[in-house]
Amino acid sequence: MEHISVLLKESIDGLMVKPGGIYVDGTLGRGGHTLEIVRKLKTGKLIAIDCDTEAINETKEKLNSYKEKITYIHGNFKDTAKILENINIKTIDGAIFDLGVSSPQLDDISRGFSYQSETKLDMRMDKSQTKTAYGLINTLSENELTQILRDYGEERYARLIAKQIINKRSKSPIETTFDLNDIIIKAIPAAARREKQHPSKRTFQALRIAVGDELGALKEMLDTVPDILKPGARICIISFHSLEDRIVKRAFSHYATKCICPNDAPVCICNKSPLLKIITKKPIGPDTSETQDNPRARSAKLRIAEKI
Repeated sequence: MEHISVLLKESIDGLMVKPGGIYVDGTLGRGGHTLEIVRKLKTGKLIAIDCDTEAINETKEKLNSYKEKITYIHGNFKDTAKILENINIKTIDGAIFDLGVSSPQLDDISRGFSYQSETKLDMRMDKSQTKTAYGLINTLSENELTQILRDYGEERYARLIAKQIINKRSKSPIETTFDLNDIIIKAIPAAARREKQHPSKRTFQALRIAVGDELGALKEMLDTVPDILKPGARICIISFHSLEDRIVKRAFSHYATKCICPNDAPVCICNKSPLLKIITKKPIGPDTSETQDNPRARSAKLRIAEKI
């Protein structure tokens, strides 16, 4: 399936691109947001970051006519501030982060992201990293597996699935996505197998997050990027599940708070000034026409904040 950028108009409108500004697309993917940003630039520059070299190479070719405006970086968006420092950029006019997996990545069977195709367990965005879903499934303890499935997948039957994984791998390694599917289906109650959502969805989400340390990367980015935004610059973040959205919401709220002293403190002693102004009091979601055209957009949530 061709990749369709989610909430494209809403996020680009929210970014408020200036023709001469410096912007970051911290999750380049197949370049949908990148293209709309560079179309608005005249003397400006875009720094495009991705951990997937295949995505970078494909997008470079597709956006070749804009090559003078784009600097491509192979790296993780968690290191955005460090990457900019390395190329002598101190502040930027805006940044966008789309935290989803692109359609080409999902549809590339060899990646092992999908529970609907049989392939080796992998789930790496960056093929140069050593951690894989296969390694996690076949080496972690029952308690560690339970915690990953519960914390990252919000899986109700995390303990049952972890037990079944341990039992299965004691006889032979768990090699493929369908091997894991079979384990999950056997582990959960019969009623859960009949639910509308595929029984493996939460487990596969949890493993993908664990392999890429996606939540840790998001927290690291949010710890550093707001400091390098110019006054009036905006940060747009598109998330696809409640764990990510919760982290973004809490971070924006923290940066927008004036005082963090205890409620019973007689006077403010923290001297904390707000760093961001929240633009989206509630997250922006896709409209009906977008979800009809792109069902994978259903869970997307866009939050926008502006540097004060």
